[in-house]
Amino acid sequence: MMRRYCLTLDLKDDPALIAEYKRYHQKIWPEVTQSIKDAGVENLEIYLFGTRLIMILEAGPKFSFEAKAKADHANPKVREWEELMWRFQRPLPQAKPGEKWLLMERIFKLEP
Repeated sequence: MMRRYCLTLDLKDDPALIAEYKRYHQKIWPEVTQSIKDAGVENLEIYLFGTRLIMILEAGPKFSFEAKAKADHANPKVREWEELMWRFQRPLPQAKPGEKWLLMERIFKLEP
């Protein structure tokens, strides 16, 4: 069974930084995409409006945020990517120290 998660994060309000962030995401490092797939993520998309990012993540039953975080921490290339991306990102006001992407609550789904 596929599960869908939506997460959000903001970018710094700087057009040059936003353009650079978008360029990085046109060619994500292969180690990063492999770590996403290895975690059980089947599909991942990021959308941008102004400075607001929305990530839609679809994952199989073996996926867990905790396991993904543990694997990321053990992967030097993923840690390097995350540190680089933090140059462009800023936490939402609701984020706890060290939190980046925040899980959104689904409040509506169109049923057939």
